[in-house]
Amino acid sequence: MPLFPHEMLREIYEQPQALNRTLALYLDGNALKPEFARQLSQWLGANGEILIAASGSSRHSGLYGEILLEDLCGLAVDVEYASEYSLRGVLDLRHPSVLVLSQSGETTDTLAALAEARRQGHKTLAITNAPASTMAHQADVSMTLGAGREKAIPATKSFTCQLAALYLLALYEGAHLKRMKEVQLAELIPELKVVPDAIEVQLDGWREQAEKLAARYASASTFLYLGRGIHYAIAREGALKLKESSYVHAEGYPVGELKHGPNALVSDRVPLVVVATVDRKLAASIRRYEKTLQLLADMKQQGARVIALANADDDDVPALVTDCIPVRPASEYLLPILEVVPLQLFAYRMAIEHGIDVDRPRNLSKAVVEKQPVGNSQ
Repeated sequence: MPLFPHEMLREIYEQPQALNRTLALYLDGNALKPEFARQLSQWLGANGEILIAASGSSRHSGLYGEILLEDLCGLAVDVEYASEYSLRGVLDLRHPSVLVLSQSGETTDTLAALAEARRQGHKTLAITNAPASTMAHQADVSMTLGAGREKAIPATKSFTCQLAALYLLALYEGAHLKRMKEVQLAELIPELKVVPDAIEVQLDGWREQAEKLAARYASASTFLYLGRGIHYAIAREGALKLKESSYVHAEGYPVGELKHGPNALVSDRVPLVVVATVDRKLAASIRRYEKTLQLLADMKQQGARVIALANADDDDVPALVTDCIPVRPASEYLLPILEVVPLQLFAYRMAIEHGIDVDRPRNLSKAVVEKQPVGNSQ
């Protein structure tokens, strides 16, 4: 059997190289490139408000960016579905700076959101994987990804590159707004640069474990994916990957919301996938982790089947769950780039278990673009 029988698997494995290419666009050694700083200097408005508009996986990147920009830069950030924002039809009196995210740069709903932002006179920034795209040309500022062409419909390497680009944006804004000191940047940039290698060395192990887990959970009818804080975005993305790749229903929720209704669904046929990693250097991350441990203990008592992602050196989580996927420790805001990869591999293997053409799932296209009207023209 070839090493990569499908483009989706090949592109999952290409993520370390794609991330390195993306970082090289904006970093010079352990510093942000001056031309990158100049490019972004006129984008953010004086009120420090940002609206992120995106669809699908790109919206989940936006949810990650929301927490990142709020926590690291002290900005006020909202995330909208691009399809909803473009049809609001009211003047946004807050006058936010608008960030649009799209792999192709041609997504109809996101282009409409960009057009609406420009109509209202908002400053705009586009993060796309296509420097020649309509979105990249129409936005005031454009950040290009180094993912390279992505052939499979499920987004993998473009998603992790979006996360990296958002992290770079947060570093720039943190420095520009003087919310980060030079000594912090000197720590954060090297931490970001080691992420591709951290993924590289874990890929084969994650692939082998995903194959075993998919065989074990193939009969599940629904999965509930759970994450707290910045990891909620990854729970949402993991659930989407499973749905679009394997046709198995899944939903993403904040960990603390499970008992506010969704727990009624949990059964042998409805397992949980819980992101339970922790940054032990960050007090807030430890508090979230401890709350997640309590929920896992409750779920064990309830008899739930649980797959958890946890730090590779964690002894507590494996004792409380059915299966545990180890993730090498990283900082709170970089863990999501690592966490999503085993969830991509799990979705891929679940698709194989169900006999799906994983590169071309039904009813989906790589870029959602507007079709010509059907019927007689007036």
